[in-house]
Amino acid sequence: MPSPLVELTESIELCLPDGRVNPRAIGYSRRPLHRTHLTGWGRNKRWEYWGIVTPTHILGLTISNLDYAAVHQIYLLDRASGRERELDRLVPLGRGTVLPDDGPPVHARATARGLRIELDDTDTGTRIVATGGGVDVELVSPREGDCLGVVVPWSERRFQYTVKAVARPIGGALTVDGQRIAVAAGQAWAVLDRGRGRWPYRITWNWGAGSGVVDGKRIGLQLGGTWTAGTGSTECALFVDGRMHYLPDEPTWTYDPHDWSKPWHVRGARVDATLVPFHVRAARVNALVIANTTHQAFGVWHGWATTDDGTRVPFEGLVGWAEEVRNRW
Repeated sequence: MPSPLVELTESIELCLPDGRVNPRAIGYSRRPLHRTHLTGWGRNKRWEYWGIVTPTHILGLTISNLDYAAVHQIYLLDRASGRERELDRLVPLGRGTVLPDDGPPVHARATARGLRIELDDTDTGTRIVATGGGVDVELVSPREGDCLGVVVPWSERRFQYTVKAVARPIGGALTVDGQRIAVAAGQAWAVLDRGRGRWPYRITWNWGAGSGVVDGKRIGLQLGGTWTAGTGSTECALFVDGRMHYLPDEPTWTYDPHDWSKPWHVRGARVDATLVPFHVRAARVNALVIANTTHQAFGVWHGWATTDDGTRVPFEGLVGWAEEVRNRW
């Protein structure tokens, strides 16, 4: 089926002057095109998240501003031992947080007690520097190929602009408790999740991503669900050697909320994907107006998706994650 969304090719304002979503901005793009000048206060959500998979570790870095508070995080999983470490900081009113609406290039900052994260776009990629909780990060991710930018409208006053860049090469080093671990480009992959929007107070979402090389091709899998249902938008795409193939049909997610370690299934008109977990992360936050419950399964993807011309592309062995997140924010 053809996409109900328009593919955008020129820069555009996300919002009208009165803060409503710009109807002409509702669509998808292959590069970040939306200028996201959000107005008002209290319902605006801005974040930059990087999920990084190396042969030895999985790293998550979050800078977020929810208007009345900022929530930042450094998460690290040792894939061999299964040991997790997590440094979270909740900062009232978002002090010390820089998350611009202009860009790209985007230059984001978070500083809080014992935590620092810096994300800097350059002409050729993104420099990622972070420190906290015994973890030091110095990485560079070259910009290679398309991303998926899409606007998800719940109403004129509630809407989200998201950018997902999957299967980006990354290299540099992690230092864990003083031990330096080289991250070799070609063996590690990064996923960017950029969000700017005005959200409902309660929301549940599913998100899945996978990256790797299959049959000599660089493959990226981006799957969303639940939060986009009924909006006419999806955040689903297949990436083949940097080329994005938008998947316009809302997929069905099937998993066992009583046993998150069982396989997760995502199926739609052009995708049939199964994640077999090797580690499950569970996290919970309850801070008055802000509450979050996250179940994130890291694992290996199996299945296929089709390109725009109908070619079926297998993605056996992609490493990534699938998650369910319930937010009150």
